[in-house]
Amino acid sequence: MIIQCINCNKNFQVDSKLIPKTGRNLHCGSCNHNWFYIPVIDSPKIDNQDIKIDEIDDNFEKFEENKVQSTQDDEILIDKQNLSKNTQIKKSQQNKNSLYLSDILSYMVVFVISFVALIAILDTFKASLSTVFPRLEFLLYNLFESIKDIILFLKNLFL
Repeated sequence: MIIQCINCNKNFQVDSKLIPKTGRNLHCGSCNHNWFYIPVIDSPKIDNQDIKIDEIDDNFEKFEENKVQSTQDDEILIDKQNLSKNTQIKKSQQNKNSLYLSDILSYMVVFVISFVALIAILDTFKASLSTVFPRLEFLLYNLFESIKDIILFLKNLFL
């Protein structure tokens, strides 16, 4: 079936099985307008002799009850969907904040490990590198002492 948005008049091809006889809320993907759509049902021609007024009244009352119930169900469904979207947005914002903090911590850990590895490499080759860098041994001693101070600081901080 083809449904036209009542706001922007854009036509959409929709499977008729997706819309119950009592109608349902629709959302236009073009203009983001929401409205309640009740499908037009082609009724067969009926002889006037076969119609009973009481049956029509009963059917109309059932239709109205179903319509009200369907509208309430659709509103509850929309509220649940909005609630789930809000919780997903909050979770994604929390994830972004936690990712930002975890990224900083990751970079710090990589920096510390790289720094210690550089010191270990310089210490390993200090005999051959001291001819090129005469004060390398003094620099390495100061770096080792700085690392010891940092370790002591962290121990005192967390204990």
